[in-house]
Amino acid sequence: MPMTPRSRLALALLWLAALLLTGWWVSRTLQVSGDLRRFMPTAETPAQKLLIDELGEGPGSRLLLLALAGDDAEMLAAQSQALRAKLAADPQFKLVANGDSGLEDFPERLRPYRYLLSPTLDTATAAFDEEFLREQLDARVQDLGSPAASLVEPLIPADPTLETLVLAESWQPAQAPQRLHGVWFDRGGREALLAVQTAAAGFDPKGQQAAVATITQAFATVRGDSRSTLDLTGPGAFSVEISTRTEREASWIGLVDTIGLLLLLYIAYRNWKTPLLGALPLASAGLAGLGAVALLFEGVHGITVAFGFTLIGVAQDYPIHLFSHQRAGQSPWSSVRTLWPTLATGVASTCIAYLTFFVSGVDGLKQLAVFTIVGLATAAASTRWLLPALIDADAHRDPAASSRLARLWARIERWPQPRWSLVLLAAAALAVAVFAPGPFWQNDLAKLTPVPADALARDAQLRAELGAPDVRYVLVLQGPDTETVLQASERLRPQLDVLVGKHALEGYDLAARYLPSAKNQRQRQARLPDAPTLQAALDAAVAATPFQPDAFTPFVADVAVARRAAPLRVSDLDGTPLAASIGGLLLERDGHATALVSLSGLHDPAAIARLGQQHGAQLLDLKQASESLVGEYRQRVLWALALAALLLASTVWAALRSPRRVWRVLLPMALTTLIVIAVLRGCGIELTLFHLVALILAAGLGLDYALFFEHAGDDRAEQLRTLHAIIVCSLMTLLVFSLLALSTIPVLRAIGSTVALGVVCNFVLGLLIARHPRREVAHAAA
Repeated sequence: MPMTPRSRLALALLWLAALLLTGWWVSRTLQVSGDLRRFMPTAETPAQKLLIDELGEGPGSRLLLLALAGDDAEMLAAQSQALRAKLAADPQFKLVANGDSGLEDFPERLRPYRYLLSPTLDTATAAFDEEFLREQLDARVQDLGSPAASLVEPLIPADPTLETLVLAESWQPAQAPQRLHGVWFDRGGREALLAVQTAAAGFDPKGQQAAVATITQAFATVRGDSRSTLDLTGPGAFSVEISTRTEREASWIGLVDTIGLLLLLYIAYRNWKTPLLGALPLASAGLAGLGAVALLFEGVHGITVAFGFTLIGVAQDYPIHLFSHQRAGQSPWSSVRTLWPTLATGVASTCIAYLTFFVSGVDGLKQLAVFTIVGLATAAASTRWLLPALIDADAHRDPAASSRLARLWARIERWPQPRWSLVLLAAAALAVAVFAPGPFWQNDLAKLTPVPADALARDAQLRAELGAPDVRYVLVLQGPDTETVLQASERLRPQLDVLVGKHALEGYDLAARYLPSAKNQRQRQARLPDAPTLQAALDAAVAATPFQPDAFTPFVADVAVARRAAPLRVSDLDGTPLAASIGGLLLERDGHATALVSLSGLHDPAAIARLGQQHGAQLLDLKQASESLVGEYRQRVLWALALAALLLASTVWAALRSPRRVWRVLLPMALTTLIVIAVLRGCGIELTLFHLVALILAAGLGLDYALFFEHAGDDRAEQLRTLHAIIVCSLMTLLVFSLLALSTIPVLRAIGSTVALGVVCNFVLGLLIARHPRREVAHAAA
């Protein structure tokens, strides 16, 4: 029984309410993650495991570099100090450094341990005897007559050897920039430099965005009315910039897409209700996919959401086929029943193909499979069982009655039937794809970044100025516990110093520079004199100086504490700036410890590798590790796609049961895939994972087009309706992905250009290989 306008309105409002309720639940339940490790295969090699750790939580991903410029050096130095003070007090930042070696870097509770941390007692001349102490006290007398008196005087009673300042100075970066007015400046003295380590991981978009906003706001406060400017670089700053650009481009692309699609649907159907009705299955697909991922996984990756909505774009074709096959006087339920076998075949084939992602072993691909399968199935089900109830059977014009469409089909029928030309086309495309110059695959993740080249160059410049470590190479020492790797690091230091002297590298940093091994601390502890011995040596040394005999009682007390104290451990440094310095260089996981030696200005990797082999260390190439991970990831995806192709072909065969019909459905899709790859390779484009994802989508569209051309059979009216539907579908998809191809974001551009080209090829090849009734009848009569 046909539904009344009022009942159709009630059903539409009920459907819309269900979507709003589902959207509210998804927004409350769904946790979007930016952790790229979800889209990485399981790390196998040490370099890959380290890379995965660095990507997620490593200090390199948390580092932000700041440059203040545009004013005189004294003003910039004052602003650097004020900015450092503001940021250091904010829990969003674990470390804020600007070259000011303030005593706050060495907390009061750790000061009795200074002689256990300092290498002073490692030399034979530093025995805390009368001669050594007299030299130190004479130096302090001179210090008190210098401009540094105000800094030194408060320290002398407890620290006559100024070991606190020695340690604070030694903890500065190995290749620190020059200091003007007490803070870091570039070589030209025009920019004040700071290095900031955030508490949020580099791939925590919200955390990084909040950190960048805090830095910007703090600078605006300390800047006042001066003309200085802030330049901010680093992974976190880049992620915020990428997010902003992506949102900006998505906004204008989405706006143009929306206007274009609404106009296209109105022109195609001359009915203002059609665009609104067509949006309901697509919205249902998106929300159902997100809901399924939210239920089955702890969190969904942002890439899953982006790719998922791209891949379920094929779902927009489902209601269009129904609209184009609807005509006045025919029940929408009758139309959808006629279309359903073909529609169900396409949906089932695509969903079965995506099931293969579950064998990839990659969590992100599993999420993508769930999102896409549930989304497509929901779009198809709502088109089949809900949408017909909302369609007014008498409000739709029959596309088969269009004289323009009939003339277009008549011209298409006169196109030559492709036979050997398809073989030649396939052979040519295969030759181009295989023999085009240049690498076939792009494994370098750095070349996929949407960060502008000038921004990357600026980041490299600031890293060089600050002496930041090499981001490609790192020396790794491994052992069962932190004590083992700290001792190994200490044995390695003299040899690294030799290589610095030979200019094989400019500097290095390691955890043992901040926290000596317990063995080394005990050896230094054993060289500390007991209280009576120290007091006697001190009294003799003080007698020849202007100092009062009892001036150094705090010093004697600190040495007594250091003599009986247990060696400092990593956990004892929690809550101090030292914890941030050590945290990125000393890793403890599952009963295993790893010490990292960061390298600055590396000129001879081979020499470092040989040194590492001699001392049980390994020089890791993180660039090579990232490329090997990308290669393994791609290999898994390709195997999944190969299995998907077999399952898809089997599903189509089971549905059509005719070699000739199966050939007509699969050939356009296969040829399109080959042609698109050939065009990309011919243009010098190296293929990435994003191109593979786009090829999957293009293949799904091609399958959809071919299935419906095959469904039309010899019925001319059905062929015209099918042609109308596929023209509308193709134009809609072409509009969306052509705009994506104009994006400045490499990922969006790769997907957009690949799918847009695939739409054109699928449409043309579908027409060429589709059945031509008149020619077949004439040929049979002859």
